[in-house]
This record gives sequence, C-alpha cells and structure tokens, in this order.
Amino acid sequence: MPIPFAAAADVDERAVTGHAWRLLLFLTALNVLNFVDRTLITSLGPLLIKDLGLSRAQIGLLAGFGFVFFYSFVGLFLGVAADRFRRIPLVAIGVTLWSAMTALSGMARSFAQLALPRIFVGVGEATLSPAALSMLGDAFPRRRLAMASGVYYAGIPLGSAVSLIASGFIAPRYGWRACFYVLGILGIVAAALLLLLREPARRGGAPEGKQPSVGRLIADAARAIKLRPELALVLLGGSALCYGAGSALHVVTWLVEDRGFEYSRAAFSAGVVAIFAGFLGNLAGGAFGDWCARRWANGHLWSLVAIAVVFAASGGLFYSLPKGTLFFYVFWFLAAASTSGWFGPLFAAIQEISPAHTRSTAVAFALLVLNLLGVGPGPLVTGKLGDVRGLTFGLLTSALVVFTAVVPFAIAARRAPAPVPAAGR
Repeated sequence: MPIPFAAAADVDERAVTGHAWRLLLFLTALNVLNFVDRTLITSLGPLLIKDLGLSRAQIGLLAGFGFVFFYSFVGLFLGVAADRFRRIPLVAIGVTLWSAMTALSGMARSFAQLALPRIFVGVGEATLSPAALSMLGDAFPRRRLAMASGVYYAGIPLGSAVSLIASGFIAPRYGWRACFYVLGILGIVAAALLLLLREPARRGGAPEGKQPSVGRLIADAARAIKLRPELALVLLGGSALCYGAGSALHVVTWLVEDRGFEYSRAAFSAGVVAIFAGFLGNLAGGAFGDWCARRWANGHLWSLVAIAVVFAASGGLFYSLPKGTLFFYVFWFLAAASTSGWFGPLFAAIQEISPAHTRSTAVAFALLVLNLLGVGPGPLVTGKLGDVRGLTFGLLTSALVVFTAVVPFAIAARRAPAPVPAAGR
C-alpha cells in the first residue's frame, strides 16, 4: 500500500483559526527561549574565555557537538513519541528539564562543569521542534505551512538577539552567572503556562486510538527516504546551511578579537541586528518559499537555491570587510537575515515529501542529520580554525561551505515529483 505523503493529504481550503495563531505565537515564544538557552554560551564567549580559560574550540564544542549530539539522537526518539502521545505535556517536561539545567550551568567553574549540564539542556530542548512542527502541520493548511514554519523559526534570530542583548546588559553588571539563573527561572514559568494551551487534533494520519507502533513509524520514515531519494539531497544542502549558521555563533567573539569591538557593544550590536535582520529574514524566507511554491513545481526547493546564494555571498563579504564602512553593516544585515531565513522553506519541503502520519519522526530525523553534519561541526571547526589561523579565516571557510548547498538543492528540485497543489494557492 503506498505511503500517504503529506503533500497529497493536505489539500484543503481551511481558514487559519484564532487558536492556530495563538498556538503559533506561543510555540514561537518557546523557540525564542530555546535559542536564548542554546546560544548563551557563545553570547558570553569572550567572558568565558577570560574567566574560565576556555579556548575558541571549546566554546565551539559547547555550542556544537557538546549540545547537539544528545539533542539529535534523543530528538529522534522524542519525535516518535510526539507521533504517538500528547505533545503539549511532552514539551512541558522538556522545557522544565532544559531550564533547570540552564540554571545549573551558572554554577560552573570549568569546561567539564559547563559541558555536563549542556548535555541535559540538549535532551530537554529535543522535545520542542518535532512536536511543535507537527502541531503546526495539524493547525495550518499546506498553503500557509512555510509561513507558519518561518514564524516559528524566527525564534532562532530572536532568541539569539535576546541572548546577546541580555548578556550585554546583565553580565557587566551582575556577572555572567546571573544570565543562566534568570533564564532558568523564566523557562520553568513558561513550562507551566504551556499546559494551558489546547493541542490541535491530528490529521492526515492514523485515527485516534489507532496510532502506529514505534517500529512502523520508523519503517515508514525509512521507506519514505528510499522512495524519495531527493530527501537525502535536501538534508545534505540543509546541513551545509546549518554549518554556516553554526559557525556564525562565533560572531561576537570575532567582533571583539578581529574587529576591535568592546564586548558590551559587540553583544548589543549583534543583538539589535539579529532582532531586525533575523526576524525579517525568517518572515521573508517563509514568504519567498511560499511565493516560489505558488509559481513553480518544487518551488520551496528552488527558493532554497536562491537563499543559499545570498547567504554565502553576504556572509563572505561581511567577514572580509573592515568595520566602520557602510558595506560592513549592509552585509552584516544581509548575512544575519539569511542565516535562518531558509528554515521555513526547508522544513516545508521536508514535510511535503514525508509520510503524513510520521511528520514528527521525519522532522526529528532531519534535525538529527542537520545537527550532526551542520550545527555540530560548524562552530567546532570554525573555532579550531580560529585558534590556529584566526576567526576571520574560519568564518570565510564557512561561507564557502554554505555555497555548496546550491548543488544538492538544485538537483533535488529537478528530480522531486511536484507536490499536489493546495487549493487556493
């Protein structure tokens, strides 16, 4: 029996309900909190290097593999759990865990004492995106899915911005440890509020009370990859984009060490850029992906080709220019806008070619690949290159890696069968 792919199952003219918008806004707020937690290490990088004697490679390890290794593998199983059990309680448990571990990080006196809580921060945060994207897939029609995913992933630049601005304000006044304590308390409050939301009904999958087994879910996800080999190409291109986004976590340290910014100014400036450029980039990326999907077959994939070119070019120019020039700030804005602007089209494309009743599992598997091939090595390799040849060299290398994403995305767009058009597109 053929697998019911999401593209074929989601042909409807539903209006977006008020509950769907409220769900999207709260999940986006949780994703903001998620990325404040995730990027706090790099936001405080110059202070941790000075106070705890960490190297740039160790900062990269804490931001990369030290976090994403367990995040990715545990996330795969939590994605399966999100396909079988209630998703809101699952996410609430995860938020509580990662927030408690964030507060514990404020007591660290060494690299090891920072690394251990990071593992459990990753485990807690692994509950969020598979369940959140699955709920958004249930709450929004496919013609608005890239937009919804783009808004949700605006949590990346907004979380990074809040992390930078809060760090730049709190750390010089109360010490870097206070940043971890405050963030942990906020997360526990958010977990309690989450339980007040109503979970959307599942659609396009098994009837209520007849959820497929774990083995069946994994088998269907594996079969989807076998039947749609272009999914592997999409994940390869996405990994290159994630490498560049992970490498960009070193920007505050780069601004301080290679461009001569004072720490509080570097953190505040990077935060302001992330708020405006990052948020607008996510909205524009989602809207651009949906615009391309309305006009061309596999438009979400073709939009990723264009976004990868902009990401690589603007990043390379930003890392090459001296500070203080107009073009330095122009390309900083463009680089920040494109660093996460591809998330909406990427996950819309993944959900289009995934089995309808295994969207959480497919998203979790995608996150596993993207994190292990992109988010993990990006900051680690860039930090290591920074220790040896300087962060400018490491960041320019990351821009070249991003440019390679053009090839697998273009091949996937040409090979993938066109999804069934959604009504009203």
